[in-house]
Amino acid sequence: MKVVIGMSGGVDSSVAAIMLQKQGYEVIGLFMRNWDAGVNNDVLGNPTLNNNICPQEQDYNDALDVCKKLNIPLHRVDFVKEYWDYVFTYFLDELKKGRTPNPDIMCNKYIKFDMFVKEAKKLGADYIATGHYARIKDGKLLRALDDNKDQTYFLSQLSNEQLKNVLFPIGDLPKPEVRKIAEEYGLITAKKKDSTGICFIGERNFKQFLKNYLPNIPGEIVDIDTNKVLGKHIGLMYYTIGQRKGLDIGGATDKLFVVGKDLDKNILYVAYGEDNEYLISTSCIIDTINWISDKKPNNCTAKFRYRQKDNDVTLEYLDNGEILVKYDGVKAVTPGQACVLYDGEEVLGGGIIKEVRKNDTKLWYL
Repeated sequence: MKVVIGMSGGVDSSVAAIMLQKQGYEVIGLFMRNWDAGVNNDVLGNPTLNNNICPQEQDYNDALDVCKKLNIPLHRVDFVKEYWDYVFTYFLDELKKGRTPNPDIMCNKYIKFDMFVKEAKKLGADYIATGHYARIKDGKLLRALDDNKDQTYFLSQLSNEQLKNVLFPIGDLPKPEVRKIAEEYGLITAKKKDSTGICFIGERNFKQFLKNYLPNIPGEIVDIDTNKVLGKHIGLMYYTIGQRKGLDIGGATDKLFVVGKDLDKNILYVAYGEDNEYLISTSCIIDTINWISDKKPNNCTAKFRYRQKDNDVTLEYLDNGEILVKYDGVKAVTPGQACVLYDGEEVLGGGIIKEVRKNDTKLWYL
């Protein structure tokens, strides 16, 4: 059987390809170019590698090196326009609304498990594979065994159809074992740093990067308790709920946290203390609902952010198709982020946080 695997130039996809070979599949690599890495490079001061080769090209060279070592053909495909249309435009639109989007989730939905699949089928794929830390068993999407690396949060908007004929070869492996296997095979990616930053755009000076696409409108930072102006912010889009670092407030002696935004008045609200009342909510409404499982329970667990611990929740299904998610006090639940629902190991599905509430009342500052 033929498997087309997304080769990113990282250690996870490299070892995923090895695991597929061990299982007897015919493996073909496919590298996706989803961002024009040369755009605004001088303005952004992006890091360069190996004689001014941009990071994306370095990733391709690393993927090529791995594929040669494993005797796997590597194809390359350009999804720059599709990524802009379906992922980056969404990212900018959400920021304009004062929300905190998660572009990686939409990248999986529209690029990695849609455009990529269509391209893989052209190459004769029976299956597609990625280096995600996740598992599929009996048609169910399950968490990875390495809970610290589990990436099912980012797969929560995929449909059952998209998950058909998908393999996650490293979902049963802990990260240290993945690196050990890469070292045993002498792969160039064995000790390569994990990628961070926006999906496919990578690590950048985020403030300078966004200036190229959205106007930078400074405004006041206000103490939500006293209504006192404490300083100036550089633009609401640069801040998220619960953030502490990056607040330019002279003379502040206690910990200040971002708790809200007023788009009309261009005010960033802050409060003192990581356990302040403004960060705590007891329910939220989610839309853009996607079910992976056939189960639609009244009680389950949820994550409101990646790496967050599971929270016990009660679901109330609204007539308009949205869901009211109720929970005991949870900190920094943020509009625009994903709420992902779980039943033990199984990923049930999820939605996007539309509104945050406390005691059945919408929080006015969010």
